[in-house]
This record gives sequence, C-alpha cells and structure tokens, in this order.
Amino acid sequence: MIVCSNCKHTNMSGAMFCAECGARLVVVDSLTTQDIATGQVKQALGKKDAVSSAPPASVALNGWVTLHLMDTGQMLPLTERNEFTLGRISEGQPIMPDIDFSPYQAYASGVSRLHAVIKRDANRVLLMDLGSSNGTYVNGKRLDPNAEHILNNGDVIALGKLKMQVLLKVA
Repeated sequence: MIVCSNCKHTNMSGAMFCAECGARLVVVDSLTTQDIATGQVKQALGKKDAVSSAPPASVALNGWVTLHLMDTGQMLPLTERNEFTLGRISEGQPIMPDIDFSPYQAYASGVSRLHAVIKRDANRVLLMDLGSSNGTYVNGKRLDPNAEHILNNGDVIALGKLKMQVLLKVA
C-alpha cells in the first residue's frame, strides 16, 4: 500500500497517481522539497486568487511537463511516459483516463471522461482534444477535435471550464 503525501489516502501498491486527489505517488527512500516561491507570489499580489498567477518558469518538478491547476494551485508533474489521457473517472466506465481530474470538480467543470491527450514528441509537447462535449481550449481558443496543437511554456489550457497552466521542463 502507498500513502499519498498530499491527502494521506491509502492507495494500492503500484499506483502511479492517488485515487483520491490525483497527485503523483512517489516511492523513494528520501523525499526532498523545493521552494517554488508561491508565498512570495501571494504577498506580491495580495489577492485571494494569487495561486492562478504564473509560477516561476524553473518549476519543472522533475517532469517533462507539469500541469498547474489554477483554481487550487495543485501541481501535477507528468513523468515516465510520453503520453497521458486527461479526463475524469465515472462509475462503470470501461476505459480510464491516465490523469483523473474528478477530485478537482471535473464533472461540474464539464470535463469529459476521455477529454484530451497530452504527449511529448521529440522536443515538442502536443495537446489534442478527443471529441469532448465541452471542448479543449488553449489560451482561450477552442481546439478542433482530433487535431494536435503545439503547447508552449505558460500556455493556459482548459478542459471545459477546468483551467490549468502548462509548465514545460527547460532543458
């Protein structure tokens, strides 16, 4: 059993992401943390929604891309694989997304069960809408279904109304 360091939920052995909150589960001997200056951003802005501001570009959190959920400030680093499906889990669903946004009000935000796919292709990161009901947006522009779109560091993507910022690892 693996205990999530984010929400303390007990997950099955071998799980990559927490079934409760979606955080990446890390099994290492010693964990280290790094300051990502979120407190400084909140102080500088003095606003309740300070977490939605852009974190430092150096925040890669050991993943080739990190999804910064703008409503909660949660950081979801994507590692080890080159492609992830994004969506929400629904009871009785035969195919599960790799990244489940259910803990982040995905249903209320209009996230489809299999909404989009994000993948790394050589030195590019691509996003593709999988024919979702409420659309996938990059910087406010709706993507055509089943067409790949190149992402840049700092782009804001929305799965329905669920917004997140893309933080690319700088080589």
